[in-house]
Amino acid sequence: MEGEGVGFETKTDAEIDSWIRNHETKGGTAAPLYGQLLEERARRTQTKHRLSFDRSLEHLKTAAIDQVCTTYGALAAASDVDWSQARHQMNGTNGHLDRLLDICHARGLPMLTALCVNQAGVMDGELGDDALVGFASGARRLGLSVSDPREFHHQMRDDCWRWGRDQSTPPAS
Repeated sequence: MEGEGVGFETKTDAEIDSWIRNHETKGGTAAPLYGQLLEERARRTQTKHRLSFDRSLEHLKTAAIDQVCTTYGALAAASDVDWSQARHQMNGTNGHLDRLLDICHARGLPMLTALCVNQAGVMDGELGDDALVGFASGARRLGLSVSDPREFHHQMRDDCWRWGRDQSTPPAS
């Protein structure tokens, strides 16, 4: 298997990023190594930021199970980080939400960040225009086809809620 036995500890952050970009450029985002590289990059990022990927992921999973959207502020609160401190880490390329997309992709989860919107959009589950651009960009980076970003967001949001319903359904006996 590609990359089998590779010791990530010998690789620099720049080498990990380059390896990831190579997978993305060549359409290799379904390769197991790509998922491992995304997890490694997220692990390294976690050591530099206060926002917790694990806590954010649990918060988003709960939102999916509860069939609701959540806010950026609530996501920050899940890590016990004040919004004023979390704000600069949340968005943009390589931001907390972008790394959460990576983790969801690597773990075969729906794009749970589709459930995270600003306060004004929490009731109707709509992303603001800038956030929509970032969400679509992250999805494309992961190899997903996005023709209409808003329609794509709605589809991903619905996928999250469908996944959430499956999680809360007791197994058949």
